[in-house]
Amino acid sequence: MINIILSGGSGTRLWPLSRKLEPKQFYKLISKHSLFQETILRNKDYCEKQLIVLNEENYFMAVEQLEEIKVDNSMYLIEPIGKNTAPAIALACMALNPDDNVIITPSDHMIKNIAQYHHIIEQAEMMINNNYLVTFGIKPTYAETGYGYIEAELDDVKKFHEKPILEIAEQYLEKGNYYWNSGIFVFKVKTYLEELEKYSPNIYSTCKTAFENAKKSDSIEILFDDMNNIPAESIDFAVMEKSKRVKIIPADIGWSDLGSFDSLYEMLPKDQNNSTILADKNTIEKNSINLDSKNNLIFSSNRTIVSVDVENLIIVDTPDALLITKKGSSQRVKEVVEKLKLEDSELHNIHLKAHRPWGSYTTLENSERYKIKKLIVKPGKRLSLQKHYHKNEHWIVVSGTAKITLEDKEKIVKTNESFYVPMGELHRLENPGMIPLVIIEVQVGDYLGEDDIIRIDDDFKRVK
Repeated sequence: MINIILSGGSGTRLWPLSRKLEPKQFYKLISKHSLFQETILRNKDYCEKQLIVLNEENYFMAVEQLEEIKVDNSMYLIEPIGKNTAPAIALACMALNPDDNVIITPSDHMIKNIAQYHHIIEQAEMMINNNYLVTFGIKPTYAETGYGYIEAELDDVKKFHEKPILEIAEQYLEKGNYYWNSGIFVFKVKTYLEELEKYSPNIYSTCKTAFENAKKSDSIEILFDDMNNIPAESIDFAVMEKSKRVKIIPADIGWSDLGSFDSLYEMLPKDQNNSTILADKNTIEKNSINLDSKNNLIFSSNRTIVSVDVENLIIVDTPDALLITKKGSSQRVKEVVEKLKLEDSELHNIHLKAHRPWGSYTTLENSERYKIKKLIVKPGKRLSLQKHYHKNEHWIVVSGTAKITLEDKEKIVKTNESFYVPMGELHRLENPGMIPLVIIEVQVGDYLGEDDIIRIDDDFKRVK
């Protein structure tokens, strides 16, 4: 079996923890592993390899996280833009053999009962030999409005339902034959592609063209124009709602899609006040002070948070944004992200500390005409060969040794030395040493946005 992992989401309902360039699947929310890593680990005993569908911004992060857990038998399919799950799964299937068995899993879900999960996979494998498309239905424990539902009769799917309002969700719960849609599917490659061609021929044909034209090396890279021509559609609407081959297996597996802070709160351990108080990177926050407060989810990045006589709140503190909402309202965080996009704010896109394939940078100060960053470059890594049209850069080496290319010249810059990069000139920063290179970068110019980078050459496939 092959695990097709859908990893293109941005997790907007978990902002400000989850952002476009570090979405929730790569964030270590629950344990020492990210949700993406947990997905790999729970499926690797049943799957000989995984095919990961993601966007180019997160490609390097996936590679790095797989290295952390020492998993290397992976294929990558890189989408320039997202077109929902039906095309993503179709393109992935086209990269495999028609008789391959596949399990489709989102990269950002949590499953607690691994033994039962593996048992259900075995059930599904037996069913797909009869050319069925199998999905896992989660028995609802409360009237959730943030999930889609599947109406079933025994193991036959009668209908897929979109996310309901509360009244309808309560009716689903009472009827007893409605399940949360887990987004997990098991089938043979040829079965899915046959059903897609039958019920959504336009998606099938445009995906086929896109796959045939894709750049294929150590990854499969779909071209932008081809991807843009594919209709955006979910697998539910494109295939599962129409096919006569769909079966459901009820799954009591301790599942959550962690799609909001409310669902995250339900999955995390609680203290004696029925509260969850965490510090950055999933450590218990010892410095927070709780006075007669209960039923709260509090996340602190580096500050002590004091709660006094408050209940049922979600408080998420990051270095550049603070979220406060009532429990039960956290689905609306997605609206905040849309508002930030309209305001052309970078807050929805990137953290103050941004992880890059060569290391990381942290924005220390950001003013109208200057920006100060701390760059950490891993040993043996280098930034792209690039230039800027609107800013000059001053680099001061704090520790380590820098190899700097400016136009056609190279120079070694050591600790406590500095270097000036004029606007418009080609340059590259590299760490040739054995320890991390730490640089303080001062940018000065009329425009300091991250999109003022013209890449000429790059080790991480980021040249447009």
